[in-house]
Amino acid sequence: MVIDEFVKEPRIAYFSMEIGIIPEMHTYSGGLGILAGDTLKSAADLRIPMIGITLIHRMGYFRQELDPFGRQIEHPDPWDIEKYLNKLDVMVEVKIENKPVYVTAWLYVIQSTTGGKLPILFLDTDIPENDPQYRTLTHYLYGGDLEYRLKQEIVLGIGGIKILNELGFEIKKYHMNEGHSSFLTLELLQRFKRPIEEVWSEELVWNIEKVKNLCVFTTHTPVAAGHDRFPYELIQKIAGEIVPLWLLKKLAGDGMLNMTLLGFNLSEFINGVSKKHEEVSEKMFPGYEIHAITNGIHSYTWVSEPFKTLYNKYLPGWANEPEIFVRAWRIPEDELWDAHIQAKKHLIDFVNRITGANLNYDTFTIGFARRATPYKRADLLISDIERLAMIGEGKIQIIYAGKAHPRDEGGKKLIQKIFEVKEKLKNKVKIVYLPNYDMAMAMKLVAGVDIWLNNPLKPYEASGTSGMKASHNGVPNLSVLDGWWIEGWIEGYTGWAIGTLEETSDPKKDAEDLYYKLSSEILPLFYENRHIWIKIMKNAIAMNAYYFNTHRMVRFYVTEAYIR
Repeated sequence: MVIDEFVKEPRIAYFSMEIGIIPEMHTYSGGLGILAGDTLKSAADLRIPMIGITLIHRMGYFRQELDPFGRQIEHPDPWDIEKYLNKLDVMVEVKIENKPVYVTAWLYVIQSTTGGKLPILFLDTDIPENDPQYRTLTHYLYGGDLEYRLKQEIVLGIGGIKILNELGFEIKKYHMNEGHSSFLTLELLQRFKRPIEEVWSEELVWNIEKVKNLCVFTTHTPVAAGHDRFPYELIQKIAGEIVPLWLLKKLAGDGMLNMTLLGFNLSEFINGVSKKHEEVSEKMFPGYEIHAITNGIHSYTWVSEPFKTLYNKYLPGWANEPEIFVRAWRIPEDELWDAHIQAKKHLIDFVNRITGANLNYDTFTIGFARRATPYKRADLLISDIERLAMIGEGKIQIIYAGKAHPRDEGGKKLIQKIFEVKEKLKNKVKIVYLPNYDMAMAMKLVAGVDIWLNNPLKPYEASGTSGMKASHNGVPNLSVLDGWWIEGWIEGYTGWAIGTLEETSDPKKDAEDLYYKLSSEILPLFYENRHIWIKIMKNAIAMNAYYFNTHRMVRFYVTEAYIR
């Protein structure tokens, strides 16, 4: 069996509800999944013995169609599983609604150019042994209702542990990437349960310290509502009694089962994904020691072809030693600009081909692409359309992209609003909204725009990684001071801030600052002082890309969390 070569070495098991590897595998919805994939790619490059565990998501997240008014229509998004994965001869059983549900696994192997190889297991319940209602549990990412979500999390956490055990893996640490996989801790409690005759205490039979020593938890969500919570009545109905109810409430909260609390209480190491997010998380969960390991991106994946050629010429070794980006100053200005123009033409040609928008190569192009939801404030730039027209007529074109969750009505209305403004401004400022944002489109966008815009309400940006991808391609950021940008921002050198370092956002002040920076600083530099603009592009590479990458991040996890 192809898995055998990976069983020989003890590994770190990295659990994530979504893992994005390549665009053709629809196993991700956005930032969390892309980060997971980038993490595992860097681990393969660095030959860190890890293994990824996720669900197969046969029908993907969804394929987004936008009608002429910007109304979102969702379609299933199946993919060719057998083209990319190998079915493993393994099956385990989990209990759902007191019935057996069988879980199997498919294997994908990341093959690094360094020679490193890293396995990822994609768990699957769509097999003949299961009742029809359970075969669909691994079909949709973030689909269905609360019951569907709970059943999926049982498959991921408990099924994942059982599959690893059945395949013969020795696991040194279990890393939970968010709370979706926290049920793995309950399976571990069962595995390390002591005999009552040994401890003579109902409480001490549960070896909490042993489990804690094995577990690491990364939280990504600075919004309380974003942490999965389930009523205990539903837990008892769906999951049964994995551990006694009194113990579960002690570990996961009294009122409802909070998956984050469950993970926190059974992990030795907990971290947020930026220094600011660490502070926010400690306020949300007082009494817990939360560390900061700022996110990064996989440099080789997200650097565009023109910049790969450029870096290979002037920064040899950059792909596996991203710290070499600090030497970006040695790249000649004309060659840097030429690489950017190549990436920009690639993007503009793509946009014009699918939208007929007739964008041009020379106009300053703003990129904004992320999940469409109100707190991300995709509409901040268009909040005063007269002001935008005055500043941007003939000088600005804007490319939007992003999906709204099927149940996020506010996010859907946001897309429709952008379509309305697009129509109103069509003779002054060209605006496009690209449908079905995915990895392939993101690769074009982060490299081809002239500036990357990010303006969520503070403090709701845990980290943000799309701006890091832009920096890797010499694209400066224009962002609120939240998440990673607080650490990467040097005003006028690596990009620009929107607003101040105050804890919360003032929408009117943010809009005013955004328009002021564009009209008074950014556009004059771009059009009238190309020499300084290219210096800022170099700074984005030398001061941001060298640090905000998953090679640095994975090394931090190894030294801070894994070898403790």
